[in-house]
Order: sequence, then C-alpha cells, then structure tokens
Amino acid sequence: MLVADRQTMYIMRRWWDKNGVAIVLGGLTLSAAWFIRQTQGAALFEAYQLLTRPFQSHPTQQEQLTNARVQELQQQLVELESQNQKLKELLDYSKTQKQKGIFAPIVGRSADHWWQQVTLGRGSRDGIKDNFIVMAPGGLVGRVVDVTPNTSRVLLISDATSRVGAAISRSRSMGFMRGQGSNRAVIQFFDKVPDVRRGDVVSTSPVSKLFPTGLPLGRVESVNLNKSPAPEAVIELTAPFNSLEWVMVYPESTGF
Repeated sequence: MLVADRQTMYIMRRWWDKNGVAIVLGGLTLSAAWFIRQTQGAALFEAYQLLTRPFQSHPTQQEQLTNARVQELQQQLVELESQNQKLKELLDYSKTQKQKGIFAPIVGRSADHWWQQVTLGRGSRDGIKDNFIVMAPGGLVGRVVDVTPNTSRVLLISDATSRVGAAISRSRSMGFMRGQGSNRAVIQFFDKVPDVRRGDVVSTSPVSKLFPTGLPLGRVESVNLNKSPAPEAVIELTAPFNSLEWVMVYPESTGF
C-alpha cells in the first residue's frame, strides 16, 4: 500500500513539473481577462496614462491664457479691418457730396424695430437737429425725428409709416413711396398709366416735403398697373439697411 502511494505521488509530481507552469499562466491570463472585462479596461487605461504622462505635453494655465488673448486680438483685428473698410466707403461717399455732412455711428437698433428706426451716437452737441437727412452709400436712409445732446433717433424710410415723395428718374412719373418693413418699398403713382418699367431708377421728387429732390431711393423691381385704386411698383431700396453701422447726416435744406 505504501509503495502504491509513493508511486502515485511520484506520477503526480512529474505531471505537475511538466504542466504546472502552463496551468498557472493560463489561470492568470483568464483572471486578467475577467478583471479587464469587469472594469471596462479602466485599470489598464489608468496604468497606460500613468506610464505615458511624463511624455505628454499639457499647456500650463498661463499658456492657455496667452493663447486665448492671442485669439481675442486676432478677432479684434478682423473687426477693426471691417470697420475701417466701411468708414473708407463712407468717406469716399461724402467726398461726392456738395455739402459736408456729419459722420454718425449707429449705436442702437432694436431687433423688434429693425426696419423702423436706429439711434445715432451724435446729437445736438454735434450740430444735429430734428428733420436732418440721413444718408448712406446707396441712397437715402431716413430723417432725424428726435435729438438729445449726445444721440439722435432716425425714422427709416423702410418703416411702414414712412411716406416719401418719389419719381421715376427716366420718365418723371411721380407718386408716394411707403415702406414695407424690409428692404422693399412700394410706390403708388398719381397717373393712371405711369411710364415705369422694371430696372428704372427711383429718387425723391418735388412732392416730398421732408426731403430734397433727387436723393437716390432704389430701383423698380416689379410693376402692377392694374392695382386698385392706383398703379403700383415694388422698389428695391439701395441703401444697405441690413448692415448699417455708420451714416452721414445733413441739414434738411442741404443741396446734394
């Protein structure tokens, strides 16, 4: 019996010596795979981060602040270049006028009244008065309706309550132009059969009591001669109402 036990122990020891290392390694591999699966690889990822951290480059707080400041300055430069271009266009426009106007920045414009009025950053201290005329490259913008020492409020010709005496420059057919709350306006003609066609230039007429004659308004976009009670034409206004930032202000009786 003792001899049989010794033989069994000897066989088992030889088997273990031959296969033990493989069994241990296999067990460790299975255990590691189960652990990684249970932790979603978090431990392995953390170990990787720990090992590679010395080789990673993270900007310091000061570097982040510096980068942010550089981006801010670049954006300011783009904005200044855009403003300078608009001022250059306005300056070139003012040189074509007979009388010197007052440069005025637009400092207020409500989204609810975008097509109705704007506030200028110039007022009575700069010589602006009620009913002064407001122009921009492209044509008539509106007129001053309220003045404080430092600001002026302008009623735009695109406002639905605005009325401007208008004429077709080619034929001198006249009527009243009213705003439509957009960059379009409508002329209602006095004549039953006005001489008007698409593309005609439209300007202020002697009928207008608020504006001098001959100020550019826009171009005829479409004509409806059958409109009742009077023929009408849709006008595309040429002043850049969507992007107004600076304007020129002139006395009411100025000569253009």
